[in-house]
Amino acid sequence: MKISIITVVLNNKRHVEDCIHSVLNQSYKHVEYIVVDGGSTDGTVDIIKKFEAYLSTWISEPDRGIYDAMNKGIKMASGEVIGILNSDDFYFDNAVLENVSMAMSDINRDACYADLVYVDTSNVNKIARYWRSRPFEPGLFKRGWAPAHPTFFVRKKIYDQYGIFDLNYKLAADFEIMARFLEYYRICAVYIPKIFVKMRVGGATNKSVLNIVKQNFEIFEACGRNNIDISFLSFLMNKFITRLHQFYFKSAV
Repeated sequence: MKISIITVVLNNKRHVEDCIHSVLNQSYKHVEYIVVDGGSTDGTVDIIKKFEAYLSTWISEPDRGIYDAMNKGIKMASGEVIGILNSDDFYFDNAVLENVSMAMSDINRDACYADLVYVDTSNVNKIARYWRSRPFEPGLFKRGWAPAHPTFFVRKKIYDQYGIFDLNYKLAADFEIMARFLEYYRICAVYIPKIFVKMRVGGATNKSVLNIVKQNFEIFEACGRNNIDISFLSFLMNKFITRLHQFYFKSAV
């Protein structure tokens, strides 16, 4: 089984090398690695070129944002299963793709996902939050739940059948596509109770309170579009409780 990994990046020379190393060091070797750069000007492209011989393909050109870059990668991918790893993130250990391969060896499974930990930007061994997931059940999305997107691996045929990222969403297209696949189309997904990804704190959504507010309104709209009956107040309360649990469970790592 070929697994396609897509890394999207823009002006992140500080961290992109860690991300690339974490993919290239995977023990599972039947991997297609695609890097989509948005036209970086800070030296990121020079770092990508260092690894050019080990990449399946890469491009550097302007795009319409992170989700447009992800869509480009999906269209370029030829693997049976696709995972997306952003340039601030890296795999927890070298066995992540082995675990994905084992889970997806069941041809009846359309997707798999796992846990994620947020780590300090300057000290990646310091855990800030532990995003512990759970097996999917209908109705979870309206209660503020979603899988951690960097741990979400999907068969390419699902993207072909049900669509790619909706660029109308600037901050919550990852939530929308997972809600579309899991809640609306009810694809078969399995939860793997392992940590797959370390994510540095300080992503695009969390850079400002305004972005957090905008993201939540986008999520509310995405739920409506996917026929998820949601109470906005209840959603926010459940999401807040979920975040508290993530800070509490960080000691479990």
